[in-house]
Amino acid sequence: MSLLPVADAQARLLNSTTPLHRVESIPLDMAEGRVLAKDLTARLTQPPFDASAMDGYALRFEDAAEPGALLTVIGVSAAGRAFEGSVGKDQAVRIFTGAPVPAGADCVLLQEDTVGLEDGRIRTTYPLRKKQHVRPRGQDFAEGEAVLSAGTVMDFSRLTVAAAMNHPMLDVYRRPLVAILATGDELVTPGSKPGPSQIIASNTFGIAALARSAGAHVLDLGIVPDDRAEITAAIGRAQVAKADVIVTLGGASVGDHDLVQSTMIAGGMQLDFWRIAMRPGKPLMVGSLGETHVLGLPGNPVSSLVCGLLFLEPLIRKLASLPPVKRESMARTAVRLTANDQRQDYVRATLTKSADGVWIAEPFFKQDSSMMKVFSRSDCLIIRPVQAPELAAGSECPVLLLRPELLS
Repeated sequence: MSLLPVADAQARLLNSTTPLHRVESIPLDMAEGRVLAKDLTARLTQPPFDASAMDGYALRFEDAAEPGALLTVIGVSAAGRAFEGSVGKDQAVRIFTGAPVPAGADCVLLQEDTVGLEDGRIRTTYPLRKKQHVRPRGQDFAEGEAVLSAGTVMDFSRLTVAAAMNHPMLDVYRRPLVAILATGDELVTPGSKPGPSQIIASNTFGIAALARSAGAHVLDLGIVPDDRAEITAAIGRAQVAKADVIVTLGGASVGDHDLVQSTMIAGGMQLDFWRIAMRPGKPLMVGSLGETHVLGLPGNPVSSLVCGLLFLEPLIRKLASLPPVKRESMARTAVRLTANDQRQDYVRATLTKSADGVWIAEPFFKQDSSMMKVFSRSDCLIIRPVQAPELAAGSECPVLLLRPELLS
């Protein structure tokens, strides 16, 4: 099987993926980042009455259109404590922001635009405009109005309006469930003392964090040795849990000790593709097990994380009805980049901003895919397409942002 270009592999994966659209109802305070499954309509009108936008005096425009009007103050209207009477000719009501405008009044004059007199009256010192500083009933939204559409991702502003519309619960799409299985005789959990031929299993934690940030729930299936029966049993646990995606870490190639692919095919997996023209991360496995997506990531931690960014994150976000994360951008390379070969290369690099505001990408000297420390210090991956020619220092180059917030 020839190596599949990265863009073709991404397209094949995502074109075979449809959003899950399973609905659950959750409390408003748990809905940040969730996607509305239904249009959200207002249960009341906001504001529910004509309200004052300022502290001042509620009065009739016809009584004080020009400065110098003398008005008798007949009461107070405060938020939560409305004035019950009506404003008549040459009268005013002391009013505070958010309070109902009394019957008869149609304007609010700022408190600093008046002078208080000893006899309980005020004299206006500034001209009025009709409807000045009055928020009309329903200015924000009306009862029954669809304010937020299905498919909206709930953030701080949308949660605020949902609360104002009197919704304590929201119908949202369920998060996809991603089951993660690490395989390999050499792996032990963090905190263990590795044997002579063992290493600490680290991939699970990075991939689980990536899956959660993409919008998934995570089921950790633990570590299993290179044993077909144990791999089969772990996959069975994922199926019982109704995982939407099974992610395996390691063992997806076809070496003597790489048993994941063959074991899963024997268990009914339909293999789509498994060799990608990329570095790091060539032995990526993509398939399906019934309704469940299967993604076999390389065992090498850096390769696993790069493949996770390119394939797992967009897969989860499409399943969750979330928009893709914008990770690709442009920068200038700080050094000369040599010509590339037949595999698309992802080169770990830092980003700094030049004096003229342009991002400068400087690759690390060592790019061995086992070096997790270098990955943790990287801000981006310089993308070197297949057969890309040499680039001189200062040339534009595409980058994949590891921390998209850098651009915000």
